[in-house]
Amino acid sequence: MDMRPPPPSTPKPSRRRKWLRRVVEPLLIIGLLLGVRAWQQRNAVSGPAPRLQGTAVTGEPLSLEALRGGPVLVHFWATWCSVCDTVKGSIDAIAHDYAVISVAEDSGQAAELHAWMERQGISFPTIADSGGLSRAFGVQAFPTDFVIGPDGRIRFVEVGYSSELGLRARLALAARW
Repeated sequence: MDMRPPPPSTPKPSRRRKWLRRVVEPLLIIGLLLGVRAWQQRNAVSGPAPRLQGTAVTGEPLSLEALRGGPVLVHFWATWCSVCDTVKGSIDAIAHDYAVISVAEDSGQAAELHAWMERQGISFPTIADSGGLSRAFGVQAFPTDFVIGPDGRIRFVEVGYSSELGLRARLALAARW
């Protein structure tokens, strides 16, 4: 028979305390996430999209102005970015339904980038860039996505991982906005 005294009972939290915890903790988490998001997007441009023009890795000219009239996804990425690697299939799928211009930052010359993309099985329109375009858009991290409305104005900015569904929803909203 165990002769030890029973463990001390812990006081039960009051209903008010439980309620506060259920409300305050999620609000703190949401606030933290919104703060991180704002910090990541702090230098991203807003309003009218900067001029974006260049030659795709496949040789054809690409221009944001030529795509005006419908929503456009401008996707900044890099071959060395692990998060970019996880979203490349989503961007490729979106490019079949919406206008996409992608900008590969510091990922090699156009010919080698094109060969890399072919090996990866991706074909979205891409400009090889060494920083000029990303600076114009205020890109600080990769991937960064800009959803441009039919009027050429930036409607949404996403930094980091974005789901295909989330980007498609933003493109659909930009088309109607």
